[in-house]
Amino acid sequence: MDKPIIASPAVTQHILHRFKLKADKKLGQNFLIDANVVRQIVEAAELSEADTVLEVGPGIGTLTQGLAESKAQVVSVELDQRLLPVLATTLEGYDNVRIINGDILKVDIMEAVGQKEFKCCANLPYYITTPIIFAILEKKLPMERLVVMVQKEVAERMAAKPGGKDYGALSVAIQYFTEPEIAFVVPPESFIPAPAVNSAVIVCKRRAKPAVEVEDEDLFFKVVKAAFSLRRKMISNSLKNMGITTAQCTEWLQLAGVDGKRRAETLSLEEFAALTNTFKACCRPH
Repeated sequence: MDKPIIASPAVTQHILHRFKLKADKKLGQNFLIDANVVRQIVEAAELSEADTVLEVGPGIGTLTQGLAESKAQVVSVELDQRLLPVLATTLEGYDNVRIINGDILKVDIMEAVGQKEFKCCANLPYYITTPIIFAILEKKLPMERLVVMVQKEVAERMAAKPGGKDYGALSVAIQYFTEPEIAFVVPPESFIPAPAVNSAVIVCKRRAKPAVEVEDEDLFFKVVKAAFSLRRKMISNSLKNMGITTAQCTEWLQLAGVDGKRRAETLSLEEFAALTNTFKACCRPH
């Protein structure tokens, strides 16, 4: 199928002009104009004709076109109704693409993808990337891998290991559910308008089961959040944000085998799991 490649400056400008569209700064919109980046994202998703891929936020269809060319079944969820006629035009002729008008946070994803294992690709406005990633991961759907373009520093936080300045609550949460790896960096000139920062594509392979065993998953994330709430302080100080006394906190850390003088950024997922699993034995919020 010889169709114009959307991921080019001329074709993108033509589409924007024809449909009287412009990037909305409030929504963090930037249009991808680099066909090589689209190709690399599709390669990172490792798609085949047998796959179903869920795309979040197709926009004018730039990445959607690349996904469709892989021959996979593409289900794209777009919130903005104004983009539906644009997508109907730019993706005309691709019978393996289905556009759903809706909010990914509210859509029944399993119904959308046909009740089977799927992969997920997203090139999202950065301000809403994290809530959407967590909404998908926390539902424990049969998603094999998530390939998402995010701000480079966010990708570095997602993949960071204990001990560095980038390691935080986001790192722990992403690595609890997946094995993240930065695939490549995308420079500002790959977009119009060019953003002020570099972007990166990160591949998150879904774990068959979470990285560590915890008795209470909600509590695990509360502990992680509390631990990083006072990032520069000793963990014995920050964990008191769990609503416990100093004495309870001391007993808790001893029971979990964690030195209270350490900072949260030095703790491994296993140590956060130990803290979670020992919490109820010694701590009753006052």
